[in-house]
Amino acid sequence: MKRALATLDCVVVGVELGHGKRHGVLSDYTFAVRDEASGGLVTIGKAYSGLTDAEIAELTRWFEAHTISRHGRYRVVEPAIVVEVAFDVIMRSARHRSGFALRFPRIVRLRTDKTPADIDTLATVERLFRELQPTAEHLVTEGARGELAEARPERTGAARPEPSGAERAERRR
Repeated sequence: MKRALATLDCVVVGVELGHGKRHGVLSDYTFAVRDEASGGLVTIGKAYSGLTDAEIAELTRWFEAHTISRHGRYRVVEPAIVVEVAFDVIMRSARHRSGFALRFPRIVRLRTDKTPADIDTLATVERLFRELQPTAEHLVTEGARGELAEARPERTGAARPEPSGAERAERRR
């Protein structure tokens, strides 16, 4: 299993109706950090996991009462709910206004002790991006490292074993 390198405190700016067992509740959260240069909020990701069903039900009621606008399944909400988001890697992305995206984001907890004024900034994201990228290779567990070495010997220096006749036949299919 991968471990999170870091967390960011973000504010929820948008919500979407969930799917499957979460159909009918607002369980998909788009979150943002503060851009100190513009004074505004810039999106950096979306998370679906990490909260309990009870927390999601409570937040659904809050988001329904604090919806700014609706766009199909998506709602823009009042930016007041602060969440701590864990992630594996920060990547450059044109999808979000921040210019970054969090890989495998998940909500660690609600930060009821913080206000939107306390959330992390785009400068923090940029610093983490610079600092964490060289160590992103350390995200894989010891068990997965062997698979990585076999799959990419050029990166690890390991020799790739010759495929068996059955493996070669399987690849051709």
